[in-house]
Amino acid sequence: MEAIAKELEDNRYTCFLPHRDQSGVDESELETTEMGKKTKAKIFDNDLKALQKSDLTVALITGWDIDSGTAGEIGYTFASSKPVIAIDANERRYRNLFIEGMISKTVNNVKELIPAINELHL
Repeated sequence: MEAIAKELEDNRYTCFLPHRDQSGVDESELETTEMGKKTKAKIFDNDLKALQKSDLTVALITGWDIDSGTAGEIGYTFASSKPVIAIDANERRYRNLFIEGMISKTVNNVKELIPAINELHL
């Protein structure tokens, strides 16, 4: 995910990575498995605000199944009538067809990302 953010930021895009960009959340709050309600609420609010401000979502969809948080972000973005670009890293897996139907474009690697965004004419 850091490589995706670097590619975008090197091309003058502002990125929000949920595990990196938690405003108002102390790092010690993230180091425990016993996260409090206030910390969970801050993380949710930060993620939601980032999605609301965004022009698009870039989703990494590798692994056996699409991560549940990523699937939620894809759904929110789609419901907001914004595009979703997915990176599948050349994995040919059967994916949830409902989630896949919300994806505007799938690319195989980070180097294909900027051309895909340019095709959207945002």
